[in-house]
Amino acid sequence: QVQLVESGGGLVQAGDSLRLSCAASGGTFSRYTMGWFRQVPGKERGVVAAITWSGGSTYYADSVKGRFTISRDNAKKMVYLQMNSLKPEDTAVYYCAGGIFVASLSGSASGYDYWGQGTQVTVSS
Repeated sequence: QVQLVESGGGLVQAGDSLRLSCAASGGTFSRYTMGWFRQVPGKERGVVAAITWSGGSTYYADSVKGRFTISRDNAKKMVYLQMNSLKPEDTAVYYCAGGIFVASLSGSASGYDYWGQGTQVTVSS
C-alpha cells in the first residue's frame, strides 16, 4: 500500500511559478509510474503530466507543454511538478497518483491505484 501526500499548492498571480511535491510512503515507490492530475468542479480529473518508474519517459498534456516539468527522485520517494508561466486556466485541485500497471502515460485516472488528497492551485489574473 502506498500513501501519497501532496504539498506546494497556493494562490499565485498569472505568470508566477509553483512547485508541487508529492511524498510517498509504503510500497516500492520505484516500481510505480507516477502522474499529476488536476480537476475543477464539474469536470473529470485529467492527466497533466506523468513519468515512468525510471524517469526515462514523460508525458505532458498539450495545455502545459513547455511550462510544466515532472520529475522524480526514487531515493527520496518524491515526485515533483514544476509549474512555470501559470495561467488562470491552470486553477484546479492537483492530485498525485501512482500505479504499477499504467498502460499509457497519457491515460485516464482509472489506470492509477493510489492517490493523494489533492492540493489547491489558484492562479489569479
